[in-house]
Amino acid sequence: MAKKILIIEDEQALIKNLELALRDEFEVLTATTGGEGLKKAKTQKPDLILLDVMLPDKDGDEILKELKKDKATDDIPVVVMTNLGNRETISKILDAGGKEYIVKSDWSIGQVVEKIKANL
Repeated sequence: MAKKILIIEDEQALIKNLELALRDEFEVLTATTGGEGLKKAKTQKPDLILLDVMLPDKDGDEILKELKKDKATDDIPVVVMTNLGNRETISKILDAGGKEYIVKSDWSIGQVVEKIKANL
């Protein structure tokens, strides 16, 4: 059975590119809002979550805190992706339980796939 990756991201082009890169090796689930992502994390039990920081309804650090507070989702590795590369944001995400922090503009899709594999 393929491992499940949940992508919580509101940028449709990035979702499509990640899906294309991941679908041969993983079952890919997507959510475009934090609320939808939290719901899918609890019901679908993904093996890893790719989480954007800036979402329309909630910030990624809020979502990460909710995931880590819930026994049903606290052990799921979360790789955070964003365009924000400042140290304060990075520290906040890692302190909240994020496994990795990827600044989108610094990474190719292939490198993101490698990060996912390394964290599974």
